[in-house]
Amino acid sequence: MYAKLKGFRLHARRVFDGIRYRENRVLTLEQGKIIAIDGETAAADAFADGLLVPGFVDLQVNGGGGVLFNHQPDVAALRSMASAHARFGTTAMLPTLITDKLAIMQRAADAVAQALKEKVPGIIGIHFEGPHLSEGKKGAHSGQFIREISDGEWQLYARKDLGLMMITLAPETVAAKDIRRLVELGVKVCLGHSNADYLKAQQAVDAGADGFTHLFNAMSPLQGREPGMVGCALMNDDASCGLIVDGFHVDKISCQLALKTKPKGKVFLVTDAMPPVGTQQTEFAFFDRKVTLNQGKLTSTTGELAGSVLDMATAVRNTHYLLGLELEEAIAMASRYPADYLGRAGLGMIRPGADANLVLLDENLTVSGTWIRGQQVFKC
Repeated sequence: MYAKLKGFRLHARRVFDGIRYRENRVLTLEQGKIIAIDGETAAADAFADGLLVPGFVDLQVNGGGGVLFNHQPDVAALRSMASAHARFGTTAMLPTLITDKLAIMQRAADAVAQALKEKVPGIIGIHFEGPHLSEGKKGAHSGQFIREISDGEWQLYARKDLGLMMITLAPETVAAKDIRRLVELGVKVCLGHSNADYLKAQQAVDAGADGFTHLFNAMSPLQGREPGMVGCALMNDDASCGLIVDGFHVDKISCQLALKTKPKGKVFLVTDAMPPVGTQQTEFAFFDRKVTLNQGKLTSTTGELAGSVLDMATAVRNTHYLLGLELEEAIAMASRYPADYLGRAGLGMIRPGADANLVLLDENLTVSGTWIRGQQVFKC
């Protein structure tokens, strides 16, 4: 679909490499990697007029391009989702499966394995959000599918053809020994959709869980006499937290409190995106319910928030303009920090040896170009 750029030289007026700004640089891209970064005197094949930044990494993508992964767990859906989000700067994503039947989980896993085999641009693994959650904090998840880990799920979690695997679970439903087993399998374990008290959450962290899914949402809150899961997330400096900065999921002050409390690099942006991203869609079927978009907010017919229509470029703008963070920090929260959490630093930096995943932003911080492994997959 897109021609490979072998030895392609891209001259960028301005580059944010993940740490600092650099002026007038020529990037040489070959076989999906950045192999050199030279000064402006180097010959170039194309000119990028704007701010070139590392590609965005989104670890929670339920859908996009009119597709909900649960309802269409196949490679075609993954291509549609990745293409829709690439328009907004996402160059690496974990397609996310919401709590569902084991058969759907297996189909989703097979789709991701095939997508990785076919090198579908942007797909790097899978995020199972559930089904081992708390009924009391299930949010929009379907209670009928919430369950303990069975042999079928263990076989799934032991697969080695799924790229990077992330699981969101509630520690009151999964024993510490099972969390340790997941970590030993190479799974990134995040805590979420949980009503656990601080002690139970801390036991899960001690067992190897090192992340918290959509901080503040669907988890026991911080209170004076019970710190809850939010307190555990904020207390553990080594744990990372995903944050949905869409103006609906988390209040501005709560976002700022988390950023003030957590060490730099331990809060990253996620979208929790649903099918309407990249489309004009205003409603969609969601299991036995319907979800409606109204003034930027997605609400299920049963009343709860049901994901978002947030894209990563908007999340960066919101973090910069609404939360008041420096632009370079907002960009890092969308690229370097989630990549670091996955242990894949090359995904979130512009440097020799890194994946050639790039995003060109205009003066309004709108995406005007996206490259995934050296291939330009979007041009405004």
